Amino acid sequence: MAYSINQDCKGCQACVRNCPTQAISGVRHEVHTIDSQKCIDCGTCGRVCPYGAVNEPGGAVAERVKRSDWVRPVIDHRTCISCGLCVTICPVSCLGMDEPTSRKSAEELPVLKVPLACLGCGFCDAVCPVGAITLVPKSSVSD
Repeated sequence: MAYSINQDCKGCQACVRNCPTQAISGVRHEVHTIDSQKCIDCGTCGRVCPYGAVNEPGGAVAERVKRSDWVRPVIDHRTCISCGLCVTICPVSCLGMDEPTSRKSAEELPVLKVPLACLGCGFCDAVCPVGAITLVPKSSVSD
């Protein structure tokens, strides 16, 4: 079930500009729509909508969140098994594998390579098989 846009939409296009899959369309100043086949349920549209015009998949109105309060992933490399699932699932490719940080480990480790691109969707946290990713407010993470 995908996010949807309700009749409170003013057609400001904030959701269109921020959707990573281009699932949202519409004419400026008119109610927009979300293509459920393209929507990946990342929630970005709801976090950026200034009018409360986006409904979550369950039907509740999505809460607007200032970008400075969006969460970002912090990866515990002591727990991480370097499977790369977090990198693969990221819809905006802000995570990437980095060279080993010590000579004891020959494995590449996932890191937040493009912090400003992060949507705070939480897909990386949800897919991590060992719980090595924690989502924390952007203000708590240094770029």
